Amino acid sequence: MTKNFTLKAARAAKGMTQQELAEKTGVSRQTINAIEKGDYNPTIRLCIAICKALDKTLDELFWEE
Repeated sequence: MTKNFTLKAARAAKGMTQQELAEKTGVSRQTINAIEKGDYNPTIRLCIAICKALDKTLDELFWEE
């Protein structure tokens, strides 16, 4: 897995901390951190929740070219 810089950038652009995103999506801050570091592969349900919280599409945040 690769680091998810896109997710981190989208979160930062919203002015949101890992903790705030975690609370909006119902997971721990550690889970958000692990996803951003590429250490955890989120479920599709969590991916969708993250996208909704950040006003992004699945393609924008999770699709790798």
